[in-house]
Amino acid sequence: MAMVAKVARLCRLAGRTVTSRSVTHRQPVSLPERICYISTSRGNYLQFRLDEQTAHSSLDLFKKDTAVIYRMLGLDLSYVPDNPERFRHWAVVFGDEKISSGRHYWEVTVKKSQEFRLGVAEAMMSREDCVGTNSSSWVFGYAQRKWFAMTSNKIVPVPLVGKPDRIGILLDYQAGLLGLVDIKKPTIIHTIKVQFQTPLCPAFGLWDGELLTHSGLEEPEGLK
Repeated sequence: MAMVAKVARLCRLAGRTVTSRSVTHRQPVSLPERICYISTSRGNYLQFRLDEQTAHSSLDLFKKDTAVIYRMLGLDLSYVPDNPERFRHWAVVFGDEKISSGRHYWEVTVKKSQEFRLGVAEAMMSREDCVGTNSSSWVFGYAQRKWFAMTSNKIVPVPLVGKPDRIGILLDYQAGLLGLVDIKKPTIIHTIKVQFQTPLCPAFGLWDGELLTHSGLEEPEGLK
């Protein structure tokens, strides 16, 4: 358990670039078939809520499932419905929409957390893993007052000074681009390039404080 706890925290920043890898570390988890779609309630902008069925027992959803708070002790596992979609070892939760095409943008208020990960993951990603540690997830994170990009357990420093209260995420499925966006300028701070091949879900990891998601947004002008 000591090793698991240690890995859950951010290790030393290292590496130069983040690219996709064809290596599969675990077999995808077998999940029941669910009806998921991209909401068009606000034009064609992606709108999602956090999916309680995927949320680890240390995470509580609130504000109509658009926000999540980390509770160190977590819930008594005997009170948490057991289902194959739930993350069992890591404080991770997915959004409730699957994305298999298009260009989408959302934002996250991060001012009340000092350790988190934001990005996307394959909808069928193993629930035994943490986002960023395998080749099925791509995230931007913040820990020890530093930003980083992470996939396949490889960490790349992101040169962002300070921590804004709110940050943007840009996903272009066909172009194979995931971008971290400074919403004040606005500009893309850092990109992860990867050839997506299966449906993705918005993905969030949280180890203190809380996050608030903002979806159904129009992409800021000028982002490339």
